[in-house]
Amino acid sequence: MTGTLLLGACSGGPGASGGDFTGGKLVLAVLNDQSGVYKDASGPNTVKAVKMAVADYKKKYGDAAVVDDIEVTSADHQNKPDVANTKAQELYERKGADVILDVPTSSAALAVATQAKNHHKLFIDVSAATTALTGAQCNKYTFQWAYDTYMLANGTGTTITKNGDKKWQLIYPDYAFGQDMIKSFTKAINGAGGTVQGTTPTPFPNDNFATFLTKAGSTDPDVIGTMQAGGDLINVVKQFNASGLKEKGIDLAVGLMLINDIHSLGVDQFAGTMFTDAWYWNMDRESRTWADRFQQETGTRPSFEQAGNYSAASQYLEAVQNAGTDRADAVVGKLEGKKINDVFLRNGEIRAKDHLVIHDAYLARVKKPSQVKEDWDYEDIVTTIPAEKAFPPVGEFGCSM
Repeated sequence: MTGTLLLGACSGGPGASGGDFTGGKLVLAVLNDQSGVYKDASGPNTVKAVKMAVADYKKKYGDAAVVDDIEVTSADHQNKPDVANTKAQELYERKGADVILDVPTSSAALAVATQAKNHHKLFIDVSAATTALTGAQCNKYTFQWAYDTYMLANGTGTTITKNGDKKWQLIYPDYAFGQDMIKSFTKAINGAGGTVQGTTPTPFPNDNFATFLTKAGSTDPDVIGTMQAGGDLINVVKQFNASGLKEKGIDLAVGLMLINDIHSLGVDQFAGTMFTDAWYWNMDRESRTWADRFQQETGTRPSFEQAGNYSAASQYLEAVQNAGTDRADAVVGKLEGKKINDVFLRNGEIRAKDHLVIHDAYLARVKKPSQVKEDWDYEDIVTTIPAEKAFPPVGEFGCSM
């Protein structure tokens, strides 16, 4: 028996009667974009957020921890599903990963979910939004932690339409995330009494959106909804602001935006824009306290994806502590149905039937430059959307585990 197992057995804690740890250790793997359009929203600083969760777990449990050898490893999937598929296989088989975290880019996340199912190992998606993860392609070992396209559309599409922008054009990145966003936003807009005049796919990634914006604006919509994210979103906003469409009275609505996008381009470029957020670093004292720690570690403020990964890693470690083992089925059993309030999840619940993590969401508005009191404080929370209203009902997308 290894020293790690003796720790669990001698502590008298949850691990005393349960299982063992593969190789005598626990391995958390972060798989994401380390160098491309999503590196700032997630990327290397997400690895640091996960390491913060490990440090907090060790501090909390000390000698009562059921495992003391905890490794955090990472890999870059380059936003490519084939690379994500290969990297996930390597992480599970060669690196001994017990759980893979993060995985922005929906097509990449779907590939990882398949590997998780095949390997009977956990995958906690934080940064991909496709509803297929908790719908048609759900499985016992995959959890969707932070948000999905239903949540984004239900907040932004519904509210903007009800506020008077009835005629929409949508532009979207032509892969799983964008395709799913189009479905969710169209349903939300139609449900609120609006119409979608047209949808325009764009390459991913991409740096020139001028032609697509001109096409979308040619029908004189009230609003153009952009489903791009990260570096692509920044390019869309810059080119929209330079296009003259705003002067014609056409608004721009953003499907997915993170604090890093506002910081990169400047609050003046986004001022007044409404969007749905999963979490904001300065929304209350608990969030800010953690964000201060994160800034000390990274030199920057956290996105909701980085905070979400801290939460996912923390709750995974709690489940391991309660299970006393890294065996996936046992850990899944400790996660399913759990109600959570932590720094990221407010009124959170891990739904057992589809592994969607529901929680309060937030309709936010970007501040005007004159309203910004400190660096990175760019958002006003307009309203809180209760968890049960923010996310789709059980069975909405046909999950069958």
